[in-house]
Amino acid sequence: MDAVRNPFAPGAGSRPPELAGRESILQDAQTAIQRALIGKPSRSQMLLGLRGVGKTVLLNKIEDMAEAAGHVASSIEAPEGKALNELLVPKINQALRKLSASENAKAKAHQALRALRSFASAFNLSYGDASISVDPEVGVADSGSMEADLPELFVRVGEAAKAAGKAWTLLIDEVQYLRSEDLAALIVAVHKANQKALPVLFFGAGLPQVAALSGDAKSYAERLFHFPAVGALVEADAETAIRQPIEDEGEQIDDTAIREILTKTKGYPYFLQEWGYQCWNIAEGPRIKLEDASKAAGAATKRLDEGFFKVRFDRLTPKEREYVIAMAKLGVGPYRSSDVADALKETHQSLGPRRAQIISKGMIYSPSHGDIAFTVPMFNDYLTRNYVEKPSKA
Repeated sequence: MDAVRNPFAPGAGSRPPELAGRESILQDAQTAIQRALIGKPSRSQMLLGLRGVGKTVLLNKIEDMAEAAGHVASSIEAPEGKALNELLVPKINQALRKLSASENAKAKAHQALRALRSFASAFNLSYGDASISVDPEVGVADSGSMEADLPELFVRVGEAAKAAGKAWTLLIDEVQYLRSEDLAALIVAVHKANQKALPVLFFGAGLPQVAALSGDAKSYAERLFHFPAVGALVEADAETAIRQPIEDEGEQIDDTAIREILTKTKGYPYFLQEWGYQCWNIAEGPRIKLEDASKAAGAATKRLDEGFFKVRFDRLTPKEREYVIAMAKLGVGPYRSSDVADALKETHQSLGPRRAQIISKGMIYSPSHGDIAFTVPMFNDYLTRNYVEKPSKA
C-alpha cells in the first residue's frame, strides 16, 4: 500500500488517527471545561497509566478542547529535577498577557502580573523570553514558600480569567517528576481556586504512582481530582483503533489480521499504532491479510526494541539494569521486592536505594505494598528477548 497515505504514525504524544476507547475521559473533561466557564466548580483530572497508553495524547486533546471553549491554556511537561515555579512563571506570564487583551480584565490581569512579579522575585526566577514590566505587589505571593505563594498566585490568575469571561486551564504532563513539595503546593493552589469558585482547572498526566504521591502530599487530593485509569484498550476499541483508519483511507483489513494484531499488542495503544503502521507498509493491498500482520510482528518488534524500549533501558546504570533483568527472569509481573532480592542474593533493605532510584527514573512503580512492576508495557518481554535468553549485555 502507498506509504505516503499510511494513516498510522507511532511517536511520542502523536495523536492516533482514531482516538478510540477514551470517550468517558474526554466527556468528563468537556463537562469540567464548560462548567468552569459558567462559574460552577468541577474536579480536575489526573490521568494515570503506563508508558505508551496515550496519556499525553489525551492531555493534548483536552488542551485543544479547552482552547476551543474559550479557556486560556498553559501546557507544561515536567522534566526530572526542575522546580515547578521555574516552569510556571513564563507560562503564567503568557496567559496573563492573553487575558489582558480583554478590556474588562485589564485591571485584574495587571494585579495578577504584579503578583507574578512578586512570586518570581521571591524565588529569584527569570521570565523566559519575556519580561514582567510591572512593579511587584508587596505582601502577595512573595514569602518564598511555594505552598503559601502559589495559591495566592492562582487566585490572582483566576480573578483575571473570570473578569475576562474566560477560564484558565493548566496542564502538566509527567507529574511523577514533580518534587513532593511542588506537588503539595500545586494541590493547595488548585484547592484554593476551587474554594473561591474561580474558573481555574488542572489536568495532569503521570505514571500510576501519582495517585499515591498526591495522597501523600495532601490527604484531600482524592476529593479534589478524578484519577481516571488510562490502560490497554478493550477488544472492541482496539479493533476500531486499527480498522477505522484503514477504512477511512478506502482500504480493508481481514478479521484474522485484526485478531493477530490484538494478540501481539495486548491492546496497548502505542503498540497498536506500531503494528498498524508496519502492516500497512508490508501489505500489497487492497486488503491487509493475516500473513501481512504476521510479517509485521518482526518489523514492529525490531522498531520497539531499538526505540521505545532501548531508550528507557539505556537510562539505567549497570546495577539498575541488573535489577530489572532480575525482575524479568521471574516472569510476568507484578513482582515481590523480596523475590528480586533473593534472585540477586541481596537483602530487601540493601536494595532499597537502588529500587528507589529506578522508581524515580519512571521505570518501575509499586502497585501495592511490597510489589513492584514495570511502567512500560511488555518490558519484561524486551528484556527476555535481549538479556535473558542470550548472554547478558548489561
